[in-house]
Amino acid sequence: THVRINLDMLRTRPRELALVAACIAAKQPFVVDNTNVTREERARYIVPAKAAGFRVVGYYLRSNIGDSIERNRGRVPTRVVPDKAIAAMYHRLQPPRTEEGFDELYHVTMTAEGGFAVQDWAEDN
Repeated sequence: THVRINLDMLRTRPRELALVAACIAAKQPFVVDNTNVTREERARYIVPAKAAGFRVVGYYLRSNIGDSIERNRGRVPTRVVPDKAIAAMYHRLQPPRTEEGFDELYHVTMTAEGGFAVQDWAEDN
């Protein structure tokens, strides 16, 4: 149904952006599965997608630093991110806004069982 685009898999931003451009040119639905903490970072995907007539749906996975560090420690050792990097990303975080170009926006939290709860977005999030 869609192409999953992830910087971890593609390894470089030029490869990632080339795949985004190819999906847009082919009108192929795609999902960007990255941590995009700023509006500027999200705009690199939203602006061209909107210009090509795509609907843009966002899922904001809210977390606190402590939970993020704990989940990170459970990752495969080669994929563990330094705690300082997690804290730096958290401090740069700009929660998404519908004005960025999202047609739909959802707030996602992790459940106690390790699953996800998805709720409609409220701008005061």
